[in-house]
Amino acid sequence: MTGKNKSSTEISPLMRELSTYIAGAIKRPLPQPVLEKTKHHVLDTIAAMVSGSRLLPGRKAIAYAKTLGGVKEATVIGSRTVTSAQNAALANGMLGHADETDDSHAPSLSHPGCAVVPAALAMAERERRNGAAFLRAVALGYDVGSRLNLALHPYDFRTVGHSTHSFGPLFGAAAAAGALAGVNADRARWVLSYTAQQCSGISCWMRDEEHIEKAFDFGGMPARNGVAAAAMVAAGFTAVEDVFSGERNFFVAYDETRRINRAPEPQRLVQGLGTTYEIMNTNIKRWSVGSPIQAPLDSLLELIRAHGIKAADVEKLTVRVAHQGANTTDNRPMPDINMQHMCAVMLLDGIVTFISAHDEKRMRHPKVLELKRRIELHGDDELTRVIPSRQGIVELTLKDGRSLRHHTKAVRGTAQNPMARAEVDEKAFHLLAPILGKARSRKLCDAVWALEKAADLRRLRPLLQA
Repeated sequence: MTGKNKSSTEISPLMRELSTYIAGAIKRPLPQPVLEKTKHHVLDTIAAMVSGSRLLPGRKAIAYAKTLGGVKEATVIGSRTVTSAQNAALANGMLGHADETDDSHAPSLSHPGCAVVPAALAMAERERRNGAAFLRAVALGYDVGSRLNLALHPYDFRTVGHSTHSFGPLFGAAAAAGALAGVNADRARWVLSYTAQQCSGISCWMRDEEHIEKAFDFGGMPARNGVAAAAMVAAGFTAVEDVFSGERNFFVAYDETRRINRAPEPQRLVQGLGTTYEIMNTNIKRWSVGSPIQAPLDSLLELIRAHGIKAADVEKLTVRVAHQGANTTDNRPMPDINMQHMCAVMLLDGIVTFISAHDEKRMRHPKVLELKRRIELHGDDELTRVIPSRQGIVELTLKDGRSLRHHTKAVRGTAQNPMARAEVDEKAFHLLAPILGKARSRKLCDAVWALEKAADLRRLRPLLQA
């Protein structure tokens, strides 16, 4: 039975508004500032995927994708493999979160780029969509995914054990893929229903020491499942007309937050659609490290540059972040999510690079270990209260008796303090060049900045393969 034969009372106004918006997204021009910001996030995510292709989770994902076969629809970035859109989305999603290079949306407690961009790219290749449609679908994915988490109250949702990083990005990936697959409003509702049935994710990913499952949870799984939902509906699958209302709906199934704070707010799914673009509220990381480490590194860099500080000058360094951030980064085994280690590297080098953030051998270097003994990390009640803002305070006691303090309230790259195009380009180029070479990396960056003019996303393939 098709949606046209259904009684109008079985489909809520909320679902009608959301499904209609998804169906029209790739025909709807983006405001110029939103178009520009969308290109920032596409380039940033592509750079994360290319650099991630040579890290352990990325290597595992590419090797796995090669075993799957599949119709040659989409590229596995950083390789010569062309496979089905679902398989490519899985692999590329894992590449995008193979470490901590990708973007984040603090209010929804999610990393939209590593799921939405791979899903949109795979479906755009499959459908031979142009660059303008692709960019519009990406912006749509950020809107839908972020709003889904906001409707669930993400910080409460995490408290009861769910992974916000898997839920919202899945819906964002599905919306982007569905729009690029050309679904109408009826079929957009079915895409959302198949998406809801594939929702999963628990926050024990925090215990993953090799970042492989985490890459799957944040990027690979939501990208793959979102593309699958869109592809199945495009192939003729029908589904429940309105998964967000009626008996046993999505928000009834995930109502656990009511017992600790408040019930879900489904209406947030459509609030501000078409006027508030959540990609504008999404952060790009200045440093290729975990989000809680961003503010302390910004603060340290400011003090180093303002006062000419060297590691040998430091008697003691105290770092203060929100409690959850401290718990996540306290002496973790991976360098890029270890607060004490990354602060020691910043003091020793005066900067943090992608290479230094991923140098595991350096974690055992005597100079690093000696400096780490002088670094203390504390969870701070006041900084916890300002969440979702990722603030950080560093307090330096120097051997000459001076005490210095810096409080970073708006990390460079956040929505409150965004990076300029030149800064995003520089970050991306330095991530791309070691793998693609300088000439091809320059061409890829330039192609993304002009992406709205591209006639066919498949033309990016030669620049993405390695």
